[in-house]
Amino acid sequence: MKLWQKEGAINKEIERFTVGKDRELDVLLAEHDITGTLAHITMLESIGLLTSEELKVLVAELRTIHSEVLAGNFEIEDGVEDVHSQVELILTQRLGEVGKKIHSGRSRNDQVLVDLKLFTRTELREVVELIVPLFEQLIKLSNQYKDVKLPGYTHYQVAMPSSFGLWFGAYAESLVDDLHSLLAAFRITNKNPLGSAAGYGSSFPLNRTMTTELLGFDDLNYNVVYAQMGRGKTERSVAQALSSVAATLSKLAQDVCLYNSQNFSFVKFPDHLTTGSSIMPHKKNPDVFELIRARCNKMMALPIEISMITTNLASGYHRDLQIIKESFLPVFENMKSCLYISKYMLENIIVNDSAINEEKYKYIFSVDVVNNMVLNGTSFRDAYKQVGLDIEAGNFEPIMDLQHSHEGSMGNLCNDKIQEMMQAVMAEFSFDKIDAALEHLLKG
Repeated sequence: MKLWQKEGAINKEIERFTVGKDRELDVLLAEHDITGTLAHITMLESIGLLTSEELKVLVAELRTIHSEVLAGNFEIEDGVEDVHSQVELILTQRLGEVGKKIHSGRSRNDQVLVDLKLFTRTELREVVELIVPLFEQLIKLSNQYKDVKLPGYTHYQVAMPSSFGLWFGAYAESLVDDLHSLLAAFRITNKNPLGSAAGYGSSFPLNRTMTTELLGFDDLNYNVVYAQMGRGKTERSVAQALSSVAATLSKLAQDVCLYNSQNFSFVKFPDHLTTGSSIMPHKKNPDVFELIRARCNKMMALPIEISMITTNLASGYHRDLQIIKESFLPVFENMKSCLYISKYMLENIIVNDSAINEEKYKYIFSVDVVNNMVLNGTSFRDAYKQVGLDIEAGNFEPIMDLQHSHEGSMGNLCNDKIQEMMQAVMAEFSFDKIDAALEHLLKG
């Protein structure tokens, strides 16, 4: 079944090539296609294109199909092109002619647009809800190890003293900024394209404000041409936000891989969370973090991939956009698994609380010795020179009792402020509004 087909059969090779992976991927959109259809037909009844009795039977059956989808009992049959066709086919098989009326006033173009928007905002929410516990774990570790010193490096050279509190807290604050990117992507996503049809509107008196409210969107994509232009742009914006999270996780993973090595030995993990070598019995490899690093690096390529597909496309729909789904829809599961396993691993991290006491880190305290001399009246230039000479002569004596007190330093992590920033950005997501709207639509 194809919504566009009239008479005659399409060449099987052409069908296979043009449908691509849509049938497999569209299963991910099924519950959202039904939700969008519920809103659409409710609006159709309000403008006289469905009777109240027709609406009643359609709503009841769509809610049944929705339950079947959630139970894993929905599939797109052989010969059915996509999820939109499958839902309409089921309704027609079960209810007869009334099932054919659900398509009035919309195109497959705005159907897939609204499906993607509903899917994406749901997935973004799940990503956000996995970032929060990872953030909390990082803050917990930062507070727990705030007084444990950690060698700081620049250029891969021993540089200045840091702390595990600073290290863990840095990634916590990074996630706050990542959430701001996700919030911007969520706001772009959470606008209603339904009613834009093929990108040029409809001669039916559609009530697009009504479907916006029914689906819990924050607003409309008002201009119908722009609604269609938003295909690809929305995915790119979301992919860019996800790549920001991926960059944070990838950098954390790289740090852990480095710090876990024998040359650093700053952190380690229980044996059951590492892997071994088939030839070297001493090996305990941080494979989890290596895979996080690789997966996240791959995710950071997605915005570029989408840009390359959409660059220089004229306004209006193009089949090129179908290809985006193949990389975009699966990215969320990848991200969610990386977030989940990162938190799990950090719950089991073992910190070396004496790492900085090794002789090779003696000169890491040179800046603090210089600063102490300045506080006692020596000019910075003279103090810098004197400490340099002491190091060369082998007379340098480090000051281990550090007094860092400014905001964001070892002695003043400001984790409470970072937590306030997290709470503020979380409050900007309109999850409660969406829950209320969908509860009413799906359960009445």
